[in-house]
Order: sequence, then C-alpha cells, then structure tokens
Amino acid sequence: MKPKLKTIAYWVTTSLVGLDFIAGGLANLARVPEAVAGMTHFGYPAYFTSLLGLWKVLGGIVILAPRLPRLKEWAYAGIVFDVVAAAVSIVAVGDGLAGASIPVVFGALTLVSWKLRPTSRTLAPSPAAAAPTSDAIVSTPDTSPIAV
Repeated sequence: MKPKLKTIAYWVTTSLVGLDFIAGGLANLARVPEAVAGMTHFGYPAYFTSLLGLWKVLGGIVILAPRLPRLKEWAYAGIVFDVVAAAVSIVAVGDGLAGASIPVVFGALTLVSWKLRPTSRTLAPSPAAAAPTSDAIVSTPDTSPIAV
C-alpha cells in the first residue's frame, strides 16, 4: 500500500473508531436513557453503563492521541473486547445477526486501524525479542562454543 494511502486509511479508520467510542462513552457516562435501556436489555446491571462509558472515552482518546504506544495497545485490545462482547450480547438476547453487524464492522475498522498504525504509534520490539533463543550458540570466556 502506498504510504499516503496507508496514512489516509489509518486516520479514517482511527477517527471513526475513536470518535464513536468517545461519543458512545459520553452517552453512557451521561446515563442517556437509551444507553441504560440497552445495557439492561442485554442483562447487564445499570451501573455497568457508567463503568463501560469511562473505559470507552479513555480508549477513544488514547487511540487518537499522539505517542502513548503501550496505552494504545491496551486501548485497541479493550475496543476489540468491547465490540466482540457487544456482538455476542446482541445475538445472545435474540436480536439476530443483523444487529450484530454494527459491532462487527467496528471491530474490523479497529483491526485495520491497529494494523495501519505508523511506527511512532507502535511499541518498539522488546529487548527479550532480540535475545538469543535456546537454539543459539553461546561462547563463554573459559570454554569453547556450546549449544544451549
């Protein structure tokens, strides 16, 4: 994918997901009657609306903010957990597969956003990833090379 197209696709998908989560989270925090009714329809307690709202707002802000690569990893994971749980909840209460399509689409947008992240928004490889594996040959000062 061309760099300019990749950047555009990243920002479109990230903006859609981030703004959706911020708006939905604010509705949950404000305890908009439709948000509370939705939670109780799925069998969740009403207080869960506020708890989920806080995490949605924070996740949306983090994926839109510059830097914060470790928090972004957590935010993306949380967003995926949220949309998977939403899709499962919709199907579980008998609202059908068509109703589950919206969270599935947002899940796909989230995965695309995550995959297209610029390097500045990703975690650097850990030093452990660069460490020798158990199949490596190691030289010690007082012996010849040995397999570990």
